[in-house]
Amino acid sequence: MKNNRFHNLILMVFIISIISVTFGCKNSDKHKGEEAITNTDISKEESLYRPNFHFTPKANWMNDPNGMFYLNGAYHLYFQYYPDGNVWGPMHWGHAISKDMITWEEQPIALYPDELGMIFSGSAVVDKNNTTGFGKDGNVPIVAIYTYHNMQGEKDGKIDFQTQAIAYSLDEGMTWTKYEANPVISNPGIKDFRDPKVIWDDSSSKWIMSLAAGKKIMFYSSLNLIDWTFESEFGNGIGAQNGVWECPDLFPITIEGTEDTKWVLLVSINPDGPNGGSATQYFIGDFDGKTFVLDESFSKQLQQQKAVWIDYGRDNYAGVTWSNIPESDGRKLFIGWMSNWDYARDVPTYTWRSSMTVARELKLKKHFTNFCLQSLPVKELFDYADKSIVEDSLSINNFNELLNMSKINLANSNIQFELKNLKEEIYKFLFFNEVGDTLKLGLDNKTNEFFINRKKSGEVNFSEKFADTISIAKITNSLNELSVQILLDKTSVEVFYNEGEIVMTELFFPRAPLSMFTISSIDKTFKIENMNIQEFNFN
Repeated sequence: MKNNRFHNLILMVFIISIISVTFGCKNSDKHKGEEAITNTDISKEESLYRPNFHFTPKANWMNDPNGMFYLNGAYHLYFQYYPDGNVWGPMHWGHAISKDMITWEEQPIALYPDELGMIFSGSAVVDKNNTTGFGKDGNVPIVAIYTYHNMQGEKDGKIDFQTQAIAYSLDEGMTWTKYEANPVISNPGIKDFRDPKVIWDDSSSKWIMSLAAGKKIMFYSSLNLIDWTFESEFGNGIGAQNGVWECPDLFPITIEGTEDTKWVLLVSINPDGPNGGSATQYFIGDFDGKTFVLDESFSKQLQQQKAVWIDYGRDNYAGVTWSNIPESDGRKLFIGWMSNWDYARDVPTYTWRSSMTVARELKLKKHFTNFCLQSLPVKELFDYADKSIVEDSLSINNFNELLNMSKINLANSNIQFELKNLKEEIYKFLFFNEVGDTLKLGLDNKTNEFFINRKKSGEVNFSEKFADTISIAKITNSLNELSVQILLDKTSVEVFYNEGEIVMTELFFPRAPLSMFTISSIDKTFKIENMNIQEFNFN
C-alpha cells in the first residue's frame, strides 16, 4: 500500500469537504462551525485552544485511539483520522509516536481506505513468536487488526458491511502491508460488528479477540491471527444498554495488595453515558480462554446501579490499553478520545478537531466486596513539572491568598490537595478568568455527588448539548475527607478523586486563559492539606 506523507496543514486555512454519511451515531451533517472557518483567527486558536500536553493531530479530524503498542522504547498511538476535513469522513489510521506518552511526534498516515472499505477502529499486537509467519529476516511482525466499513454496502441496505481484517508491519509500525486474503472474519449478519481488540492469553496460549456486536461483545480465538474461531458472547441485558456497544478491551489485572487476578472488560457505549452521549463502562469477572463471566460481587454492584463507569465526565470515550508493555513495567496503560459524539463535530476549533486524554495507569482495587477500577495520570507527566507551590496545611483564607500571589500558569497545571473535616455542605473548586468565564467543579456533600458545571465556561453555544446539564458522579455516602487531583490544559479538565476512584473529564472553551483558582464553601472550618500545585514546562 502507498504511504503518502502527512499533509502539513498546521498553519493553512483549508477548505472543508463535507461528507454526508449514515452510520449510527457517527454520521456527519452540516455544521455551523464550517461556515466560520474563513473568519477564524488561526493564530489565536493555536495559542488559546491547542493543548500543551494532550495529543492533537496537526490538522483535521481525529476520534478513537487505535492500534496502541509499545516496542523498543517507543509508544505507538494510531487513531481514527480523516485527512481532508475537520469533521468525520472516510476513516484512515493516523499515527503518532512518543517516548513517554506525553510529547508526541505525528507520523505519516498508516492505513488508507481501499476497495474493501474505510479503516475503522481496531488494535495492534507484537507477534514475538511469528505465529502469523509474516516475520522475515529476523524482523518481528507488528499485526494490526481493524474493521473494514463498506460504505456502499451500507448505502445499499446490506447488514454485513463491516468485516475484520489484518495488516502487518516489519519496520516497527512505520509502514504496513494489508493481508492479501482479507477479511479474516466475515460478518455473520450483524449491523454493528466492529472494533477488534486482540491480546495474547498466556493461560490458553491463544490470541483472544473482543469484538463489539450491537449490544454485546463476541469473543474469538486464534493461534495465528489469521484463522479465527468464535468462542462466546457477553452482554445480554447487562450494564448500560440504551446505545451501541463499541471499542471493547479485555485484559487481566492483579487486585492491588493481593496476588489475585481478575479480568476487566471495557465497553464504550454511545449514547447512554452517565451524563449523556458517549462514555465507557467496565465489567469485572473471570475469563477461561473462552468465556467471560461476571464476578459475583461485581454482579451485585450492577444490581445497585445501572452501570459502572471508568470516567463520569462527558469527554472520555473509546479508550483502550497499550499492548506489549514489558513485564518489568507491569502497568496497564490507557488513553481515550477526549470528546463526545453529542458535539464532537461542532466544537469551536477549525484547524484540527479532537484531543486524546492524558495517558493513564489503571489499577484494580477492592473495598470489602466492591471493585473499583482506578485511573490516574501516568508518572511520566510529572517529569515536566517546573514551578510548584507546596504547603502541608492551610486554611481556606490562607490558600486563596497564597494562590493569588503565585505566578503559576493554571492553564498548564496539576493541582493536588486533600480536604479534611468536611461537613454536609458544598465544596466548589472554581477556575475563572478576567473576562468572566467560570468553570465550576467540586463535591456536593449534601446530595452525595461530584459535579462539573461548564455552563459559563466560555464558548458554549456551538451545540445545544454541550452545556445543557451539569455533569454529576453519584457516591454512596457523604465524605469526611477527600483527595483531589486536577489536570488543567487550556481547554480540558481531568479530575481524579480519591486516587482515581472517581474520574471526571470534560472540555471547555474559554474566551481567555483560565488564570485564577479558588476553593469556596459556606463551611469555613475545613482544612486543606498536602497541597501541591505544579506548572508544566514542555520547552
